[in-house]
Amino acid sequence: MDRCVCVTLTRPHAVLLGLVLLAAAAVATAPASKSNQQCHSGDRAALLAVKAAFGNASYFVSWTADIPCCDWFGVRCDATSSSSATATGGRRVVSLAVMRDAGVSGPVPGAAIARLAGLQELLFLHVPGVSDAIPPALARLSALTDLTISRTGVSGPVPAFLGKLRALRSLDLSFNALTGAVPASLAALPRLSSINLGRNRLTGAIPPLLLSKAGPEAFLTLSHNNLSGTVPAEFAAVSFVQVDLSRNALTGDASALFGRGKALLAAVNLSRNALSFDMSRLEFPERLASLDVSHNAIRGGVPAAAGNLSQLMFFNVSYNQLCGELPRGMASFEVYSFRHNKCLCGAPLPACQA
Repeated sequence: MDRCVCVTLTRPHAVLLGLVLLAAAAVATAPASKSNQQCHSGDRAALLAVKAAFGNASYFVSWTADIPCCDWFGVRCDATSSSSATATGGRRVVSLAVMRDAGVSGPVPGAAIARLAGLQELLFLHVPGVSDAIPPALARLSALTDLTISRTGVSGPVPAFLGKLRALRSLDLSFNALTGAVPASLAALPRLSSINLGRNRLTGAIPPLLLSKAGPEAFLTLSHNNLSGTVPAEFAAVSFVQVDLSRNALTGDASALFGRGKALLAAVNLSRNALSFDMSRLEFPERLASLDVSHNAIRGGVPAAAGNLSQLMFFNVSYNQLCGELPRGMASFEVYSFRHNKCLCGAPLPACQA
């Protein structure tokens, strides 16, 4: 399940509002508070190098000497007290976000960003001018927990060196032009619980141990790629909340995604693959809210228990090889959810023949 941060102000408006608030604060606040906002000198130099790498784009208009660097747009520092910040040379930058600006262009400045030793969150979102491969220097960000490079012009492979980011919990590289395989090195990350590589041009098989160390909740999106092979049987041991493997070329059995031990499973999308298994044997969890397995070669029937799922809001099994009477609880769904199967019948489809 994608994780997003909703932004209600446009970037220029947010910058303008921030500058107004900073001007008011400068009048009412004692000089000592300014040092409390000042980031580490090394981090400040690294941020200025990022700004320069992007040609001093207007996104960085607030990144000036008269504004404390912890108040620069898109920058967040740690909560270190004033005395501690003074003793350590300033507060450390823990988050850098560059988003929703077509004026930012060029490669990700990996060498500059890697100098932010305390960085925990790195976000490039809706910046189509950011291009080229993901730089190897990012592997030096040992404190990084969240990496998002989404809706950009970034290309090349999903780097195997991301497996060195041992603190990483969330990885979102969706809506880019990435090619090649999903690196098996991601499976070694001990804290990684959310992966979104959807809307790229990835090929090859899904690594069998992907998210095997995710813990109690796992989120996986690999949709809209060219992945092949089977859904790993090892996924039976992963506690998924959301899985989207739609629009690939996957084959075989996907029943490992269901069954006992999947109590938290809420959304599954396996549509537009070439999967083939007996659906009548599946066990659905009570929390299942959305299921789309349309456009496959799934056989059997819709399990009777599916009609009793109180939280089920979306259900689509169309374009398969299913047969038999639909459970009574399915009558509330639209006809299109069941069309183009072998011999399904019962509401909302025509009644079964005696």
